Amino acid sequence: MRQELLSLPKGLAEEVSKNLVMVARLIDEDPEQAYAYSRIALRLASRVAAVREAAGFAAYATQKYSEALAEFRAAKRMTGSVELWPVMADCERGLGRPERALAMAGEPEVQKLDKAGQVEMRLVAAGARRDQGQLEAAIVTLQSPELASSVVQPWTARLRYAYADALLAAGREDEAREWFGKALEADKDGATDASDRLAELDGVEFVDAAIDLSDDDEVENDDFAEDDRDEDIEDDIEDDEDDEDPAEVAAAERATDVTEYYDEDDEEYESPEQSADDADVRGDKA
Repeated sequence: MRQELLSLPKGLAEEVSKNLVMVARLIDEDPEQAYAYSRIALRLASRVAAVREAAGFAAYATQKYSEALAEFRAAKRMTGSVELWPVMADCERGLGRPERALAMAGEPEVQKLDKAGQVEMRLVAAGARRDQGQLEAAIVTLQSPELASSVVQPWTARLRYAYADALLAAGREDEAREWFGKALEADKDGATDASDRLAELDGVEFVDAAIDLSDDDEVENDDFAEDDRDEDIEDDIEDDEDDEDPAEVAAAERATDVTEYYDEDDEEYESPEQSADDADVRGDKA
């Protein structure tokens, strides 16, 4: 790719390179954003094969299969390489044309692929068979020396997983369990969910550790919280009492003694104001 970018002016090459780096960085976690960056690179340098290939993979990741296929074809014309043949066939599947994918699986280009590319083509062909409802044919398509090999290669986990999944779809559960286990053994990078599929077959259910509290727990916690609030209030009262002026406290108590026991409905009720006036009169007489 770097060699291809050297054909561009330095400033343009740097700009295109930055966008391609963002495509590679985001294509798994945020394919839509990766696609946006690929469109910028494509607008800047549509005659660079690496740009067309990156644009194709970004479109493929967002399931824009027609657009992806067009970009892959353009890249293939520019380079003459058949490396993209399997993913081009898979685009045909995505477009609802499994028969075309199967036709591509029988083309001479497949013989020019390296081992990884041939395995990928086998996976695509098996998927096309399943698209057509031909489960047993899909199983047979995946049966190969690569599947039987005990040597773990980068494609081994995916190949075993696809085989297990096809067996399960055909109702061959015991065999499927065995091959999901073999896929898990080869899946050092967690590329598949073989462990989850095995657990599902064994009837194991995963419970989220961050479960909500039960009603009893909530009530119990509320009681603790209420006790804490009561203790805080009592502490605040004690603190306030410690801070009060003794003279002010005594005055407040006298005021309470005057007003606390009066009842306006009592015939003998005498208001505090009237009591104060009587006290003044008595004082004058004295």
